[in-house]
Amino acid sequence: MTTPEDQSPAPQPPAPEIKDRIYRSPAGMAGGVLLLGLVGWLGIDAIVAGEGRTPWLALAALILLVPLIVAFTLRPAVFSGHDRLRVRNPFRVVVLPWGQVTSLRSGYSNEVVAASGTKFQLWSVPVSLRARKRANQREAKAAAAERAGRRDGGTGGRDGGLGGFGGGRGGLSRGAGAAVDGPARAETDRVMDELRERWEARQKEESAQGEVTVRWAWEIMGPAAAGAVVLAILLAVG
Repeated sequence: MTTPEDQSPAPQPPAPEIKDRIYRSPAGMAGGVLLLGLVGWLGIDAIVAGEGRTPWLALAALILLVPLIVAFTLRPAVFSGHDRLRVRNPFRVVVLPWGQVTSLRSGYSNEVVAASGTKFQLWSVPVSLRARKRANQREAKAAAAERAGRRDGGTGGRDGGLGGFGGGRGGLSRGAGAAVDGPARAETDRVMDELRERWEARQKEESAQGEVTVRWAWEIMGPAAAGAVVLAILLAVG
């Protein structure tokens, strides 16, 4: 017979691992792939079929341009982790514990502000003023449809049987449903809302404290600088 003292507590299951949320620019990545294909095609053609100094100039141009295209299109990303925010920009990687973040700003660009006052732009979350304007227009239409539905008693108006604009676009024009789904927001503004939500939830946690670190992307800057030097020498030599 076992006593309560002899019973060991049941082992607790391990805490689920919280994965980073990764934010990239689909338009930037698509443009980068297209640019790499174009530059690669022209460069390789010049190397294979060129004469004289042309192959060397093409090779130096490839060494210069390929890292720069990757840096500004494929490389940028924002990693929203449980304890920190990692910002991978074209030439730097910035790691900010949530406790070191003072604000996440959205204006003509999206940026994070550290406790020291330093601002870091979020390259992979670009602001689209056009998308923001369209979202504001959809929100205004949804609000107008909701007011019309209230005046018609929710069912009697010309749109009553369909709820707003015939079911609405993006779930924003369904009368009372619009309040549940929240206001219309541009995609990058929704990303910033998610980042602010995690920051507000984690900024005071002990594991989310620490120092801000900045690392330069020498793997990008080195090859690009080497290509620029070789290209400059070839052009200077004539």
